[in-house]
Amino acid sequence: MSIPPPSYAHPGPPPEHPERPEGAPDRPRRSGLPPWRWWMGLVGVVLGLAVPLVFGVIAGIGVAVSGDSGGDLPSGVLIALTFVQDIGFIAAALFVARMARRPTARDFGLVRTQFWRAVGIVIGVYIAFYAFAGIWASLLNIDEQSDLPDELGADSSTAALVAVLVLVCVMAPVAEEFLFRGLLFTSLRASAGLWPAAIVTGAMFGAIHVGSSPVGLLVPLAVLGLGLCLIYAWTRSLYPCVALHAVNNAIAFGVTQDWTWQIPLLMVGATAVSLLIVVSIGRALGQRGVGRVVAA
Repeated sequence: MSIPPPSYAHPGPPPEHPERPEGAPDRPRRSGLPPWRWWMGLVGVVLGLAVPLVFGVIAGIGVAVSGDSGGDLPSGVLIALTFVQDIGFIAAALFVARMARRPTARDFGLVRTQFWRAVGIVIGVYIAFYAFAGIWASLLNIDEQSDLPDELGADSSTAALVAVLVLVCVMAPVAEEFLFRGLLFTSLRASAGLWPAAIVTGAMFGAIHVGSSPVGLLVPLAVLGLGLCLIYAWTRSLYPCVALHAVNNAIAFGVTQDWTWQIPLLMVGATAVSLLIVVSIGRALGQRGVGRVVAA
């Protein structure tokens, strides 16, 4: 006697959006990006700026009480505060990133990329930036340049000149790229996409230079910030961004000092030291994710 097979009811098509377990963390909207929320980069910028502000207020109170320097902070204090700010940028980025998980080198783009492709992208973006900056300066009749080195006291002594050079040409590229491209742009991009994240990051990058650069140069700086975001997105590495930032700052610093043949040497030296620092940070974050990346 044969036994009839059990009845089978087709379960139907699978759901379009399978439900995740309650309490599970949100997935990043773009594959390959760390699980950072859009607000994390903004918090990192606020924290990074708050640290030197607090120390600056304390130093200002000390100067006012002592009655020295006519109420102005000595150049040594300004240099120290700028150094604290740069370290604070890196620390703030790592602190905020850890809210999601322990950050790795890959999370911050500390990975190698195709060298010649990256060189081509960097040159193309920099030429576009220089063209825009030249047109902008011509339209608005701007002939100013940043006087940040002199404000920090670079002209007070040789030691001060060297200290400011290191801050402007080495520390600033490392710290600002780590915070703005590594954290802010990446966290915004995961939620908003490439171009909105690049535009917002570029605008904020220009805004933080209020006070250290002439007002007329803030828009070109914002455009440079946007271009650095595109370099990061197209190469998937922070190294080309740090290199271009170091080259740009070396040129700007050399121009403020009326240097000539020293500028190419400064460009090479600043780029090499800046890259050495970020490579060291990548190693400290862990070897996982430090391997070669082939950009799409």
